[in-house]
Amino acid sequence: MQILIIEDEQHNARLLKGMIIKSRPHWEIVNTFESIKKTVSWLRQNPAPDLIFMDIQLTDGECFSIFEQVDLESMIIFTTAYDEYALQAFKVNSIDYLLKPIKESELELAIGKFEKLFKLSDIPNFKPNYQDLISDIRNRIKQYRKRFLVSGITSYFKVDVENIAYFYTENRVTFAVTFDNREHVLDLTLEKIEEQVDPQIFFRANRGIIINDESVLKFENYFGGKLIVTLVHPFKNSITISRLKATEFKNWLDR
Repeated sequence: MQILIIEDEQHNARLLKGMIIKSRPHWEIVNTFESIKKTVSWLRQNPAPDLIFMDIQLTDGECFSIFEQVDLESMIIFTTAYDEYALQAFKVNSIDYLLKPIKESELELAIGKFEKLFKLSDIPNFKPNYQDLISDIRNRIKQYRKRFLVSGITSYFKVDVENIAYFYTENRVTFAVTFDNREHVLDLTLEKIEEQVDPQIFFRANRGIIINDESVLKFENYFGGKLIVTLVHPFKNSITISRLKATEFKNWLDR
């Protein structure tokens, strides 16, 4: 059985590879890729593997564009850290999905489903319908938050998301800072905010801050492959992008 892993985070790729080897030591993992470009190039030059574990969000975009460039014959188990992608559509068309962090028990169930379906692959014209899946997902457009309700001294008022330069946390308190340099306390964690704002506009730079693309003034290379980001409104601490997120950050800005 030949397996391909498409995952943009090396740590997650290593964990998944280890779990697969532990569960099915006789399987062959033929390669691992982190981008759409490399995946498409390899698939065009090599026989289709039996099964692909495919991360939805890759370094150069959503994995669905792979299907527009290659006619995939392989069965696929999608992996994602985002609940909005965990749709019933992944449970039809002979497809499964796994939410990160992946648990061994859930991986085993997905592999078991694949093995049952693989036995049906000799049936004429048996082929997963990925185009229907992609159409279904793209028709379900996620609605992102447009404003936050915040409390003043005597009343409540709204802050439009488009006016927020960045969110940050300090001493377990979350703040939203607007482009006019006003600071507001929000009763939400950064994790919850990250789920509710548009990832095309906002980027989780590190554990302590989420930034608006319009707030980025410049960034510079730093030791160890890291980046240092300067915002239009100076943030009191330096904003460091880790080496692992540096490419993702550059791709986010270069859209």
